[in-house]
This record gives sequence, C-alpha cells and structure tokens, in this order.
Amino acid sequence: MESGAVKKKWGFQVKQEHITATATLTVRSALTIIKQNLKENDPRPIIPLGHGDPSAFPCFRTTPVAEDAVVDAVRSAEFNCYSPSVGILPARRAIAGYLNRDLPCKLSPDDVHLTAGCKQAIQVILTVLARPGANILLPKPGFPLYEANARHTHLEIRHFDLLPEKGWEVDLDGLEALADENTVAMVIVNPGNPCGNVFTYQHLQKIAEKARKLGIMVISDEVYDHLTFGSTPYVRMGVFGSTVPVITLGSMSKRWIVPGWRLGWLVTSDPSGILQELRIVDSIKGYLNISSGPATFVQGAVPQIFKNTKEDFFSKIVDILRDTADICYDRIKEIPCITCPRKPEGSMFVMVKLNLSLLEGISDDMEFALQLAKEESVIVLPGMAVGMKNWLRITFAIEPSALEEGLGRIKAFCQRHAKQQ
Repeated sequence: MESGAVKKKWGFQVKQEHITATATLTVRSALTIIKQNLKENDPRPIIPLGHGDPSAFPCFRTTPVAEDAVVDAVRSAEFNCYSPSVGILPARRAIAGYLNRDLPCKLSPDDVHLTAGCKQAIQVILTVLARPGANILLPKPGFPLYEANARHTHLEIRHFDLLPEKGWEVDLDGLEALADENTVAMVIVNPGNPCGNVFTYQHLQKIAEKARKLGIMVISDEVYDHLTFGSTPYVRMGVFGSTVPVITLGSMSKRWIVPGWRLGWLVTSDPSGILQELRIVDSIKGYLNISSGPATFVQGAVPQIFKNTKEDFFSKIVDILRDTADICYDRIKEIPCITCPRKPEGSMFVMVKLNLSLLEGISDDMEFALQLAKEESVIVLPGMAVGMKNWLRITFAIEPSALEEGLGRIKAFCQRHAKQQ
C-alpha cells in the first residue's frame, strides 16, 4: 500500500464531459430513479406509463411475417458474416423503396446507412457535425438523447420552443433568433415524441424554408413514421429535400413493435448534392467504419419483412393507438390538476401540464412521479426529463384495460393530494 503522503500519478483520468452527459436526466435515468420508489409489497400490477415500449403487451405483438423473416434469415446461414459498415445492399434497397413511397425525389440504396436502432443514428450524425464552436438547435420539449449526445460531442445546445397553444408547432421566429454562423442543424421529431403532435405539410415547408435561409440542415427523427391517427396526414421531411438538405433518422422499432431488434437507418434526402459536396456523406461512412451496426441476420430479414407485411397489421396497430389516445385524453379531462393542451394525433405519447397549486405537499413534476410510483404503482415520466418542468409525459401504448386502470389510479392520487378549499 502507498502511504497517504506518496501519491502515484497515473496517466489516465476521466473525461469530464462524459460524466456531464451521463448526469443529464434522460428517459432511462429518470425512470430508473422513479422505479426505485415502487413499493415491493403492493399487490397491484405496476402500470408503466413512462416508457414507450408496447412490445410487452399482447395486443401490440409484431406480425408473424417479421418473426418468420428473422427465422428464415438465421436458418439460411447466409447472414452469419460481418456486414458492410453501411449495411447489406438488399436491406438498404428495401428501406429506400419503403421510404420512396412518400417522396417525390427517389432515394437510392446509397442514400441509406443502417444503424443499430435510431439511437446509433443520432450518435452518428451528431458526431459527424461536431466541430469546435458549433451549435445545434434542439426542440423543447424534446427527446433527451439528442442533448446527451450533443454534450458528448462538444456541440453547444440551443433550445427552440414547441408551442402547445399551436399544436406543438415550432416557434420559427424564436428558432431564427437562436441561429448564427456556427449553427449546423436543427432537429425535429415527427410524429412527435414527447408531444404526440403531427406537423402539417405547410408547417414542414416553413421549417424547410427557414432552415435554408439559415444555411443549416434539418435532422428529421421519424422513428414513429405512419403511426398517426388524427386529421393531419403524415408527411416526411424528405419531401422538402430540394429546399434544404435533410437527414432522416428512422427504425423498424415502433411501426413493427420490435425495439429490441435494433434495426435503424440514417438517410440523406439531398437531390442538390450539398451533403456530398461538403463531404458529410463521406464522414458518415467514415464514422460507421469504426462502429458496429445492426446484427447481419436482422438486416437479412428486412427485404422479406418490408415486402410481406400486410397493411392490416399496420392499421390494427394504429386503431389500437387511436383508441388508447382517446382513453388517455378523455380520462385526463376528469383530473382537475392535469390539463392536456392538445389531443395526440401520432406517436405513442402525450404531454400534460400539472397545476401544482391544486395539490398539497408536491413541489414539482419529479416529486409527483416519485410519490405516484410509491402510492399507486404507476410510472409516468416527469416533464423535466424532456425539458418541460412541471409537465408529465404519458404513454398510451399499452393494453387499454391497463391504461384505464393506470389513469384511474392517477385520478385517485390527485384527489388524495388535493388542496382543501
């Protein structure tokens, strides 16, 4: 043992920004804290309204077409190998074809780069864009993984507002005020996580025109593509690729209800060739050369999955989400201390506002979530995890009966903690 007076100087030390990024409150870290407050002896089932993973519920099971495709890919013995860093060609071709159904300027397989879920796609593009002094515009509320990755890569973060009174549209004037010559990109999530909004064609067009004016690309997170059930038609941001360079991030996770399969993509929609000219595409490929992608057998299953999945599977999922969104919106209206500014039209989430002045002994959204877990075995995500203090994000992508029970428990909790008039 070394004495306290003699300290060896080691050559390794911690990288401080990694600790800072890890300390940032993310969905997973917030839910981990809240789950620690659950009572072990509560005989009631835990109702998980905090995390968007419906795969645990029978009504959301993926299609047998997808399961059979994975089995066939494994048994073929053709996909036990390493894959190219950008992904195997048949999978990239299938994904380009899938996206092209919604786009005027057609993609080629070379525009598609496969990733280990959308999470890796976020990591790739933010790492590629990072340079000394650069900043990125992120939505508030937003998906906190963007913020955590930006911190890791030394990208300065500037938040623009989504406006609840306008259906969570981007505050375009506020966005322009944030940007400068060091701004590299803006991020949108459509359909929206955490808000459940769906941007109109007209609003996406305005975003594209504003981004072009500012000289920045648009990173469009479309992991919830086509999971829409309101009156607003779903439009891909890539439709406006001729106006502004668009990087589309997506995955099979949500639409096929297979988040654990970790099959995502990063796609360039850029008919003008700006991303090629500035070597952004080369940089994406270079980063993928030093990282690991999705399992090859999952890639091998993609063409069969995309070709053979029937429309009735998708429509069934959307119908369930429409029903559970209705349940969520209607039951929340019965709880005086919680308000929902906009009925969700897409994704699997809704943002609701807490009126803490109506509650006794609860100081903020985190305390609300902790106490709710302890007393009712219901888990919700505090809004501070997505940039909106004293709001909550609630998922409705669970069994309808469980959703009814969970919202009923939230109502009972709020009644028990209501201030006496």
